[in-house]
Amino acid sequence: MRILVLGAGGTGGYFGGRLAQAGVDVTFLVRAPRAAQLARDGLRIRSALGDAQFPVAHVTADALPALAARDPFDLVLLSCKAYDLDSSIDAIAPAVGPSTAVLPILNGLPHYAALDARFGADAVLGGLCFISAMKGGDGEVVHLPSPPSITFGERDASRNGSARTRAIEAVCAGAPGFDAVRSDTFMQAAWNKFAFLAALAAATCLMRASIGRIVATDGGTAFLVSLHEECLAVARAEGQAIPAEAAAQARSLLTRAGSTVTASMLRDLESGQEVEAAQIVGDMRARGHAAGLALPHLDAAWVHLQAYRSRRDTPDTP
Repeated sequence: MRILVLGAGGTGGYFGGRLAQAGVDVTFLVRAPRAAQLARDGLRIRSALGDAQFPVAHVTADALPALAARDPFDLVLLSCKAYDLDSSIDAIAPAVGPSTAVLPILNGLPHYAALDARFGADAVLGGLCFISAMKGGDGEVVHLPSPPSITFGERDASRNGSARTRAIEAVCAGAPGFDAVRSDTFMQAAWNKFAFLAALAAATCLMRASIGRIVATDGGTAFLVSLHEECLAVARAEGQAIPAEAAAQARSLLTRAGSTVTASMLRDLESGQEVEAAQIVGDMRARGHAAGLALPHLDAAWVHLQAYRSRRDTPDTP
């Protein structure tokens, strides 16, 4: 399998790097400065699951069309922030041929409509990941303590067990440092994560605090439970009710005393960066309101995130 990975930062660099480490044919699509860095130092991974440094294949946007025409890609792994989706679609387009599958591992759900419109629904697999990683100051991929995993599958259940998903499963099986799960119920898995992530992001961004700090406040646990219930209600309204076991597991994580867990959105917010507010909290809220649900906790978090973005974009205005 020949794989193109968009970017060599925290997420793409880690998963693509681990595949390359296992001998999979991986090429990273990167900007010129990152290409020079990779040419000089190779890809460096720093992780409790094993450090690594090795040369990797890479290509810049101007050279991608010729490379893809000469040697087509079987799979494009799309790992970007949701707010960079449009430019990312343009970047990978030259690599998506008639037999190429696109595997997005973005947060949220709205990206599927955009990918389907550009490449056709049959080309776009379902994908999600769990990881905490970032690109360090010297270009190294830094994996923070967390169990990395990728889940993927056909979004159309009639195609379950397809040759392409089994091929992805096979190449991932030999890669170190992460778990890979081929799912025959992918959209349910996507909603399980979406409901959890929306609650986590809304809570930790609104309160500017970790789960443990929120739990330690008077009324904090009740707030977290109510917020999670709102997300579960939206999932039910969308016909994607979260199974009891998955809901209980998420609830345990969202109310765990002493937990240092925050959403990556909070880390982005606190460093003054763009945030995936519209694609996670905003989208969850919009779906719920379309179904006629009252969502006071999601409403509050959404207003907070909009105010942050307004202040970030126009800092000199009231």
